[in-house]
Amino acid sequence: MNDHRTSPAGPERPADEEAAGVRRFWGRLGLPGLVDVHTHFMPERVLRKVWEYFDGLGELTGGLAWPITYRQEEAERAQLLRDFGVRAFTAMLYPHKPGMARWLNGWAADFADRTPDCLHTATLYPEPRVETYVREAVEAGARVFKAHVQVGAYDPADELLDGAWGALAEAGTPVVVHCGSGPAPGKHTGPEPIARVLARHPRLRLIVAHMGMPEYEEFLGLAERYGEVRLDTTMAFTDFAEALSPFPAGALPRLAGLGDRILLGSDFPNIPYPYAHQLDALERLGLGQEWLRAVCHDNGARLFGL
Repeated sequence: MNDHRTSPAGPERPADEEAAGVRRFWGRLGLPGLVDVHTHFMPERVLRKVWEYFDGLGELTGGLAWPITYRQEEAERAQLLRDFGVRAFTAMLYPHKPGMARWLNGWAADFADRTPDCLHTATLYPEPRVETYVREAVEAGARVFKAHVQVGAYDPADELLDGAWGALAEAGTPVVVHCGSGPAPGKHTGPEPIARVLARHPRLRLIVAHMGMPEYEEFLGLAERYGEVRLDTTMAFTDFAEALSPFPAGALPRLAGLGDRILLGSDFPNIPYPYAHQLDALERLGLGQEWLRAVCHDNGARLFGL
């Protein structure tokens, strides 16, 4: 493993010091570790393309650079999460065209087999036979799905996906959906398209990625309306996100009230700051240790039966 890594927050620092800081965070809370529902592992050539996208993202973020903090090789990245004390993480991956999802699901199944602490992750795309391969993935042990409305540029309420959403609702398999309009809006992002999905499938265990950034309050409203809707913290409340899409202070009581359905997400390794900054950003919300314990571990552990 690399001995040092750089971050925009300061000079190089030893990896073991960084890991010790993360462990101190959850140790102070009396937790056995962290459960991170939003981390990315995918075929290397696909991940490199994702990194290229972020490397050129400045024009979409008003010139704010998005350096990837953790560019290590796959095995090193997985070990770093373990060093942080992450008990369970995910392999969030997603297609951008037809015919890609099934291949990604095969890769993710193999990754889960060789990475026991990674929750077996799968994905989907609006195309013929999507319900078939979604059911196959669930039967093969997939424990969480990822859908990316922005990158895929599709309507989540597309009739082609209706059977797949129904299958996931029936199985009780959580699905993390990037459906908010950050960092840049897409044709089908925002709360309205995914609200149509929930109207048809109210038992769908939907996890709204990035707290629905920037439409935070609208997605909090969906969670208040549907008991199986959750939100992950990915990048929300960090200095980086607050500079782009600040969370409304007036919505903090609603966030506190949904404390049993907020889940820790980080976007590791594709983050422009150290992993610990996401944790610090949650702590400084001032919602209390019980809320932090639930968000950083207990809610995820309960959802995935850890």
